[in-house]
Amino acid sequence: MATKLPAADLELLARYCESRVPEQYRDQVRIEYRTRGTTVTIVDCRPPWPGEDGTEWSELPVARIKFDPESERWTLYWFDRNSKAHRFDLLEPYRPMARVLEEIETDRTNIFWG
Repeated sequence: MATKLPAADLELLARYCESRVPEQYRDQVRIEYRTRGTTVTIVDCRPPWPGEDGTEWSELPVARIKFDPESERWTLYWFDRNSKAHRFDLLEPYRPMARVLEEIETDRTNIFWG
């Protein structure tokens, strides 16, 4: 049976992503998240360049958060320039999600938002 991610955490994550970009700029940039199993990836989305064919927005991963259903804790990961995820070792696996999002937002190492 597939593990479900905590609904309250996903709601918090959705509000966080929406709060990152003022409404008047969402035609230029959006912050969204994608789920796969017990993993959530926050992505920076950009529209196609002017003159490019297609309507697909590009996505660049910002952070990954993996949920451990046994401990009910989230583990934070960062991405290198090749979009390979690495465990963020300055924050131990944590519960609640709010603390993990705080770490991403504070970005004390400039590794998430640059």
